[in-house]
Amino acid sequence: MSVTIDDELWSAVGDPIRRRMLDLLLAGGGTATTLSEQLPVTRQAVAKHLGVLGRVGLVHVTPSGRERLYEVDEAQLARAVAQLSSVGATWDARLRRIKQIAEAIQRSREG
Repeated sequence: MSVTIDDELWSAVGDPIRRRMLDLLLAGGGTATTLSEQLPVTRQAVAKHLGVLGRVGLVHVTPSGRERLYEVDEAQLARAVAQLSSVGATWDARLRRIKQIAEAIQRSREG
C-alpha cells in the first residue's frame, strides 16, 4: 500500500510542542488558555501552534462563548498515522536490504 506523504502535515507534527498539544487535545479538547497552562509556552505561542495545526487540518475549532474550543480531527490524525506507518514500512525494507548486503560482504570475507 503506497501512501502519499504530506510534507506540510509532517512539518506541523514535527514540533515537540505541537505533538504535546495534540496529546492534550486528544484527552478532551481545550482552549488556547487551558493549553498554555499545561505547556512551557505563552498563550500567544499556543495560538500560533494551533494555527499551524489548523492549517493542516489536524485540529478544528468551535466558538464557545469568548473562547475557542480546539479538538483533534480524528480523520486527519488517522491519515497522519497511515503516512507514518507507510514511511516505517519503507525504512524497514531498506534496512533489511542493507543488512542482507552487509551479511553477504561478511560471508565473502570469511569464505
